[in-house]
Amino acid sequence: MAYVPGVALLAAFAVGCSAGSDSDANGADSKAGSPTVTPAPPGKYLTLPAPCRAVPRTTLKDLLPGAAELPGDQQEKVFRGSAAVTYDTDRKVGCSWKADAPNSTRSLSIDLERVVSYDPAVSDDDRADTVYAKKEKAAGLSSSATPGPDAEKGKKGEEQEDKEEKQEKGAGKSEDPAGDDDSASSADPSSSPSSSEGSSGSSGSPEDALPSRVLDGLGDAAFLQDLPTRAGSTAQRHTVSVVFRTSNVVVTVRYAEQPALITQAPDSRELQEKAQALARKLAEALSE
Repeated sequence: MAYVPGVALLAAFAVGCSAGSDSDANGADSKAGSPTVTPAPPGKYLTLPAPCRAVPRTTLKDLLPGAAELPGDQQEKVFRGSAAVTYDTDRKVGCSWKADAPNSTRSLSIDLERVVSYDPAVSDDDRADTVYAKKEKAAGLSSSATPGPDAEKGKKGEEQEDKEEKQEKGAGKSEDPAGDDDSASSADPSSSPSSSEGSSGSSGSPEDALPSRVLDGLGDAAFLQDLPTRAGSTAQRHTVSVVFRTSNVVVTVRYAEQPALITQAPDSRELQEKAQALARKLAEALSE
């Protein structure tokens, strides 16, 4: 009679352990309101190239006429470029070049930004798309593609990015003659030369002038901004900016010309073609 209760006790103990194990196993997956979140994939690019070596010397000679005629030391200084001041060269880099020729002064700058999302639910690519769309909107342009709903989740990351940008501006910047014109135009989209008034006089023949526009076939998204400016009695300065995104990297190319004489006007079409050609070379180099 004493043995039977012992068997019953062992059986009850075994059932209890089994039930407890099932409970623990089920409890791990059955907590209400806690869905499994899969982190968004990282961007394609984990580093950035050295910006002052990103443009081949043969290209620089074409974009900066007159530089090849300079004495050896001065020529090397021009082609070496001036690196932008940044806190993190894995996130933002840039370089600028400038050369004087008898008829005009030309300047070139490139800026590359590797975007990283601060929200695990938003991919680096989506965050980069938001950064790009902000620049496109500031230029007074809009493309057919609009950022997806995940882009809204990256607001925290965008605020952090803006904060870092302000800190970098406070720390200093490279000699980029085209940058100030671009910043001014971004602050006031109404001054964008996409209007007929801005496009007319941008080259020797108004009918040859090409307005600011969204570009096809360059990276994942791209636009061109054409910025003719004139300050008082000085010669007209003309800046062309090409901005494109490829995966989680946003690239900006600025190419500007200022003629030596006030009676001369830069060739808008030439500036646009050369700026686009360089942007395509940079996109191809990033993809390698």
